[in-house]
Amino acid sequence: MADSRPLSPHLSVFKWRVHMATSIFHRVTGNALAFGGLVLFTWWLAAAATSREAYETFVSVARSPIGWIVWVGLSWTFFHHLVSGVRHLLMDTGWGYELGLAKSVATITWVMGLVLTGLFWAVYFYGLN
Repeated sequence: MADSRPLSPHLSVFKWRVHMATSIFHRVTGNALAFGGLVLFTWWLAAAATSREAYETFVSVARSPIGWIVWVGLSWTFFHHLVSGVRHLLMDTGWGYELGLAKSVATITWVMGLVLTGLFWAVYFYGLN
């Protein structure tokens, strides 16, 4: 008997909702932090250990507009992953599975990731004064 339904749920079957995207982006941001941090740390360490010119090249790239985009992106990735991790931790306790609450908390996760990123860079540039 041929059945046209998939054997298991797949992303193409479900409609994208904010709580689904938040959960997927939690995994994506975790991998981005691990990979991006490893690459940048390795490059920085190799440049510092190699020569003054290599280190100055790293610093000039890090201070370039593309470098700033990478730093802001990594900071957003960090804060989004942090807030999403707290969301997952709360859900591990059994809290937040009601549909309305799950959507609200997922939306708050995105907003808080952006707010914390903005606050981080505001403090970086302007200090606490």
